[in-house]
Amino acid sequence: MSLIKLENLKKVYFPGLDNELVVLKGIDLTIEEGEFVAIMGPSGSGKSTLMHLIGFLDRASSGKYIFEKKDATKLSDNELADIRNQKVGFVFQAFNLLARTTSLDNVTLPMLYQNKYSESEMEAAGLKMLAAVGLSDRVHHHPSELSGGQQQRVAIARALINDPKIIFADEPTGNLDSKSTLEIMKLFKQLNQEGRTLIFVTHEEEIAHYASRIIRLKDGEIIEDKKHRS
Repeated sequence: MSLIKLENLKKVYFPGLDNELVVLKGIDLTIEEGEFVAIMGPSGSGKSTLMHLIGFLDRASSGKYIFEKKDATKLSDNELADIRNQKVGFVFQAFNLLARTTSLDNVTLPMLYQNKYSESEMEAAGLKMLAAVGLSDRVHHHPSELSGGQQQRVAIARALINDPKIIFADEPTGNLDSKSTLEIMKLFKQLNQEGRTLIFVTHEEEIAHYASRIIRLKDGEIIEDKKHRS
């Protein structure tokens, strides 16, 4: 079943009064539920912009975005916020963890925004997620007390806490050494095998080949869309 369908999706910025910057030039794309997709392209190709649009972090200038058979371009800001909180999870290159907050509290933060869970429910869910990413012994550690790979595992646990249908990752291994990179990509692979849809942006070929489909962008257009055995 198609989870995401883009029809002639465009994104235009206006950096000055008299000029426009066309970042995405009419993207047509369908992503099925359960796929593991890598988006590649040189700097300025539009790959991060595309992820921000399909991850509900930004709105397209024109075109259609069908998510779970609904036109997301017509949803209100509150409806988009609900989707971001309940249906999708994000993992970023810079981890984006709160520095003065423990691993457990970082992980349960999205549950706090929902305003419907007790402290004991959040703690139980957070402990379960940290165990799932192999960090049961780092529950009360702060980010400064964790390695880069461990911080990214906390970020992945946080992305999973609301049981999202889809996980977006923007250069998730960009700040990691080779050993941590391997561990994180194995974890992503496992999550996909469990049925989650994964879409991530990378500029590294070896990382992209963990995915089962690679989409390449150049100058705001898709120039290649190829499935392969990962």
